[in-house]
Amino acid sequence: MTIPLSVLDLSPISAGSTARQALRNTIDLAQQAERLGYRRFWIAEHHFVKVASSASTTLIGLIAAATDSIRIGTAAVQLGHHTSAAVVEAFGTVDALYPGRLDLGLGRSGHRGNAFRSAGVPPVPTKERPTVVRDGVVIPPPFIPGQYLDTTRLAAGLETLQLPGAQSLPYTEQVAQIQALLAGTFTVGDGVDLHAVPGEGADIQVWLFGSSGGESATLAGKLGLPFAANYHVSPGTIVETVEAYRAAFRPSERFARPYLVVSADVVVADDDATAQHLASTYGHWVYSIRSGAGAAEYLDPDTAPPLADRQRRLVDDRVNTQFVGSAATVTEHLHALQQLTGADELVITSVTHKHEDRLNSHRLLAREWGLSHVRAA
Repeated sequence: MTIPLSVLDLSPISAGSTARQALRNTIDLAQQAERLGYRRFWIAEHHFVKVASSASTTLIGLIAAATDSIRIGTAAVQLGHHTSAAVVEAFGTVDALYPGRLDLGLGRSGHRGNAFRSAGVPPVPTKERPTVVRDGVVIPPPFIPGQYLDTTRLAAGLETLQLPGAQSLPYTEQVAQIQALLAGTFTVGDGVDLHAVPGEGADIQVWLFGSSGGESATLAGKLGLPFAANYHVSPGTIVETVEAYRAAFRPSERFARPYLVVSADVVVADDDATAQHLASTYGHWVYSIRSGAGAAEYLDPDTAPPLADRQRRLVDDRVNTQFVGSAATVTEHLHALQQLTGADELVITSVTHKHEDRLNSHRLLAREWGLSHVRAA
């Protein structure tokens, strides 16, 4: 049986365009995703870079208002930048008006400042794992934070996103707070009850997101929550990530068995050559992130020069694991990823310079995948 497909969007800003247009493009893409039969439409949270999805909880409300039935969520709220109450009240507000459609994805990104080295400090040498192909899926060596060329801007951003002197709660503790606020069992101090209004009792599905076999994967399993594993961000760790989630899983009231979503970065066009051309500036975009400058405007493949060899080496793991080609080609890669991971659902992200090419990418893939039949089932 063909599994569902969902969409992950970052509201990318193309070179020569604006954040306003990127947000309008996101709304348009969400509406098309709903018509095509994609199950969910998730928004990623990024700050101080050339993507327009920084206020993800605000954006999901706008998307909910512009759509009718597709599930909408975050992928993921960076908990280190938000209090538990703020997250629950924001989602509770949207759920009050558009009930039963929200996925509250929670991530550790905001807690990971210590994982990034100071600018100019080389990473500790490790024994590099070779690239392997498992069941048709490329598994490159894991990328480690110490390989970022400069973390000055990243550190400044992390500092700016918190009030002076504020300390993030441990991730596990903050997830527990959010669950308690939703359930109406939250207490502080000497047993003082606090109730999130709106938020308490909201019909919201909590998800955890992760790129390794560490805390997020094991916590999702222990709590019996659905889990999203990031092949598109960290292809080198996908196998251990999904194995850790399944090994830790304990049945919950809502999930008797693990429910796993795996992400993939794709570009689909009418033929392989066209798709390869449209995707040719993806490496430039990843390089802007790993150089330390932060995600840049997405370049036009008709005018951008190729990356230098030294630049390409920094992004090879991501470029070589992007699924690019005709709908048949990309579908073959996605089926291989699903078989390797045992995913119950795949979430795809697709970035191109022109919005119409991105719409076409989702349209062609939906047709090839048979999404209308999946949704009907």
